[in-house]
This record gives sequence, structure tokens and C-alpha cells, in this order.
Amino acid sequence: MKILQINKFYYLKGGAERHVFALANLLRQAGHEVIPFSMMDENNEAMSFDQYFPEPVSLDKFNLKNIFKLFYNREAAQKLERLIKAERPDIAHLHNISHQLSSSIVNVLKKYHIPIVQTLHDYKLICPNYKLFSCGEVCYKCRGGKYYNCLFNKCVKNSYSKSLLATLEAYYCRWQRIYEKINLFIAPSRFMKDICVSFGIVENKIKVLNHFNDKVASVLTGEIGDEPYLLYYGRLAEEKGIEILIRAMISVEENLKLIIIGAGSDFGKIKNLIEKLKLTDKIEMLGPKYGAELNKYIVNSLAVVVPSIWPENFPYVVLEALSAGKPIIASASGGLKEMVADGENGFLFESGDVKDLALAISKLFGADREKLSRTALLLSKQYKPNSYLPKIIKIYQSLIDKNPTREKFKKYAAVILLLFFLLLTPLAAKAIYLKDSFPKIANYYL
Repeated sequence: MKILQINKFYYLKGGAERHVFALANLLRQAGHEVIPFSMMDENNEAMSFDQYFPEPVSLDKFNLKNIFKLFYNREAAQKLERLIKAERPDIAHLHNISHQLSSSIVNVLKKYHIPIVQTLHDYKLICPNYKLFSCGEVCYKCRGGKYYNCLFNKCVKNSYSKSLLATLEAYYCRWQRIYEKINLFIAPSRFMKDICVSFGIVENKIKVLNHFNDKVASVLTGEIGDEPYLLYYGRLAEEKGIEILIRAMISVEENLKLIIIGAGSDFGKIKNLIEKLKLTDKIEMLGPKYGAELNKYIVNSLAVVVPSIWPENFPYVVLEALSAGKPIIASASGGLKEMVADGENGFLFESGDVKDLALAISKLFGADREKLSRTALLLSKQYKPNSYLPKIIKIYQSLIDKNPTREKFKKYAAVILLLFFLLLTPLAAKAIYLKDSFPKIANYYL
């Protein structure tokens, strides 16, 4: 099977890219051919298809050319068409395409009758700013296609101009019926499917398929040292609820530190808050860590905290923590409620509630942490690659089998076979007659 994987970034930028690369490796190991399509970038992973990649589009460069590409990236459409003609993929799997690659590529795929499936890594399908989060709180104001709320509330980087573009893009995609042209959406969490359906997306067009985790952390090296610590790692942004976690640490009486790993727009703000609250001896910010170095901090932690105040989808942070046998302390929002069973593999708290988070942290010290760890490991087994692979292949194959072009071919093939049969039948009958008559004719002359 030839699978076209499309994502606007082709380097490890976030959870979406993590999934794109892991899925590509999984499919290749199973003998399938994966064809990438993305933007050109100096950070890209090396590959043989970059000749087809369009020039990068930077949203920081606010010019007319980039604004136009937000709605229709002509170069992306043309280069994708060249790639399709050269490789003839069986199916296209979309990930994040908005803004940079634009919806123009969907029309190209439909032109060549290529089935399209898209994984919903965020809420862009229903929310112009993709987060369902605005002005410091969860926001559903755009439900029913009321995208103008994005502009009125300055939902994109607190900017009227950027919010206007996001609003217009949402209306443009609706006018062009872009999402109607996608055959199937994959929702990594049940919450993602339910919220999309509540916003008006057809229910049978969304299938829930949890992400898989291809990186298994060793629990054998995990030892709680003399100075036990909680771990937060990931993007540092308002919706991640890190400020809630910092304020909760004031009420935690146990000898417990908090280590924060990551980078993001709120790095300076978080650092200033820690200093203002005089928590520098209790909270340590280490910046971004990757690979084995990050893994060391995960396996040696007491627990991993996910204090998000926006509705998380199905974060890899939790998958990695589970595979390391770590209890999770998470807000009871979004897909997190599907990953954390309160009191079994961690503890849930009311999203945005500082006191409830502090209480959840204190529960760790009265709980059977070995049992929590065993349950976490047990739950992590359902997110293995070998469980994911047959499910995604089944999705691909079902869409390929339903492809109108293939159905048309089947009909033509059936007609040809019928005509061939009708033509062959009298010839076969004549041949049988001659075969039976030949001995009689021979005896007559002999």
C-alpha cells in the first residue's frame, strides 16, 4: 500500500509530529510505502521527496503573499499534484495542514480520487484558534459556525488582525466545504469525537482511535531519591495550567520538589511567578530536555503532573508516563479523563482549582504507590504499536475499497467479464460439439 502522509512540519515540533514520524516508521516496518509531503525547512528530517515540498510559510511575516497562502497555497497544490502523478498513492493521511499548506491540497486529492483520512490532533476542525480556549478559559462560543466570536474575543494571540484572518479562514473552509471532502476523521480521544459531533460534525464520519506509544521508558532505573519530586514537562503556555500547579505547591507540606521541563511563550512569566512567590527552593525550571536525558527525569520522578486548563486531546506526556509506571496527577478535562482512572493509576482534580490540585498531590503520600505503578504499566499495554497497526490498516483499506474510482473499475470489470462469458459460451459449445462429432466423422470415412 502506498500511503501519502501530509503534515505542515517535517521535524519534531510537537505531539502531532511525534505521531507522524512514529506512524511512518510503523507502516514502513509492516512493508508499506510511506510518501511524505510537507513544507521545506532547514530543520526537516532527511528524505528523498523534498523536491516536492513547497517553500515555507512563516506566519510571523505578516505580508500579503503569506496572507493569500493562508487561504490557498498555490505552490503546495501544484507540487502535491506533481507528487501524486509521480507516485500514485493509494490513500492520503492528513495531519496538521492549516495555515501553511492550506486547504488547497484537499481539492488536489479529490481531483485524483484519492481517499482522505485526517487525524484530529487539535480542535481546528471546529475552532478557529484550534484550542477551544480563549481569554483564560475553555470556550465553545464558535459552536454552530459562529466563528466571528474568534475576532470579537481576539482568540489568536490576543490580536485583532490575526484573529480576523483565522475567522475568515474558518468561514472560507466552510464555504468551500473542505471538511466535507475528507472521507474520515480519526479522533485520538472519545472527547474529541463527542465535542466535534456537538459542534455539528457528522458522527459516522469520525472514528476513535487512540494514539500509540512507541517509546517505552525503563522502570528498572526509576528510584525515588532523597529529594522526591513531581515532574511537569511539555510546552510552557497559559492553557497548560502551570501557574495553577505552582500556586498549589505553596500548600504542599511534604518534602517535595517540582521540576519543570520545557520551553514556550510563558517561560519568563513562569520564572517570574516562582520568584515572586519565593518558591525557588521548591521549584526548579530546567528548560527543554529530550531523549535519554528527559527519560531519566521521568523514571526518577514521584509522579507526572498534567495540570491543563484547556481540554487536552490525548497527550503523549501521559502515554510516556504510563509506560514508565508513573502515577499521573491530571485535571479532569478533555481526553485526560479517559487516560487517568482516579485512585487507580493516578489522581484527577478539578481543572483550574488550586486547592483540589494540592489535595490530589497530598493523596500520593497516603496511597499504595507500587499499586499505582503496576496499574499504570498495565494500562500502557493497550497503547502498543502492534495494537494500533491493524486498526489503522483496516481504516485505510476500507476507504480504498469504497473509493469511487475503484468501484467504477469493478463495475467495468464485471461488464467486461460478462461480455467475455457471453462471447465464449457459444464458442465453447461449438468446440464441444466438434469434439463429440469428430469420432463419428472419422469412422464414416474409414
